[in-house]
Amino acid sequence: MASKERHIFPGNNTSEGFFSYYHYILGQQEANRIYCIKGGPGVGKSTFMKKIGQDFFEKGEDIDFLHCSADNESLDGIVLKNRKVALIDATAPHVVDPVNPGAVDSIIHLGEFWNEESLRQNKSEVIENNLRVKKWFAHAYHYLAAAGNLYDNMSEVYKDAVENAEVYKLAAQIVGDELSYREICLKPGRLKKFFASAITPNGIVNQLKSLIAECNKVYLISSPIGVSNEKLLNIFSESAIFRGIDVEEYYCSMKPQTKLEHIILPEMGIALISLNQFHDLELWEINMDTVLIDINDIISWNKIEPSRELLNRMLHQMTEMLNEGVACIKNAKQEHDKLETRFYIPNMDFKKIDILRDEIIAKIQ
Repeated sequence: MASKERHIFPGNNTSEGFFSYYHYILGQQEANRIYCIKGGPGVGKSTFMKKIGQDFFEKGEDIDFLHCSADNESLDGIVLKNRKVALIDATAPHVVDPVNPGAVDSIIHLGEFWNEESLRQNKSEVIENNLRVKKWFAHAYHYLAAAGNLYDNMSEVYKDAVENAEVYKLAAQIVGDELSYREICLKPGRLKKFFASAITPNGIVNQLKSLIAECNKVYLISSPIGVSNEKLLNIFSESAIFRGIDVEEYYCSMKPQTKLEHIILPEMGIALISLNQFHDLELWEINMDTVLIDINDIISWNKIEPSRELLNRMLHQMTEMLNEGVACIKNAKQEHDKLETRFYIPNMDFKKIDILRDEIIAKIQ
């Protein structure tokens, strides 16, 4: 059987600052081993994990590649799903420490392979560069907070115009069609939370195509920006969990703790995906059974009409704030890249890291 790869964001740049769902990557009870990788920028953490993931992928194993929102081409982790083994970037801003050292967790410190004396000689420049990175992220999060406030305003306009009775009917129909043959179970399914899209230096990047690639059936829920599909998705998610089915929930950058956007039931091959201008899918990209749901059909537009111009202005302003936030994150990445290329990469012994990587692969095998 061919190996499968998925791409996920475990953390994100959001209206609430950097927000992490790292603790959902691989639970302590289910994991055989979790490697926490320490070390500064440019020490090769992403490449280290990428090469290990690629090695096992080429051997026919299923891999989740966990991408970094500060640089979506870099990795924050991998999960070797067949082996229940994870390797995770355990440095700031998503500091991860061993929970059960030795029994489950191990630390890999790539800082053991840098020239500390040379780095100390550039202490002032390293500190100043790090401060510039932090300042750019602080600017970005102010812009994203403003975008989040505008989103809240839009939601308030739509709130009373969505026919809740129709939402509950839709939810009941989907639960009936997909889950009614499963009995309520004493052992609930496991819940995991992530992001399917992230605000990155390259704009808003989504990984939906990779996430639904193995699904047999996808519900595509189209709705305007500001309308939340949370009620419908929460009902379906809880219905699945109560029936002992594992659920993956994917959240929104604007409201990372509350705005549920997508649901995937991996073992059943079913996905419910919210579509809008910030995360879309072309129908030709989807090679499975699809059901289209248009939330516009259950909105009382006569209630919206007096606020239509206001909604358009707020959407425009929210997009502007998002774009300004992205520009700041891009500047932070440029400063971060300087830190890597000027100070850390020249002072690393990558040959020793390659040897360590081969040792870790052998240990996992």
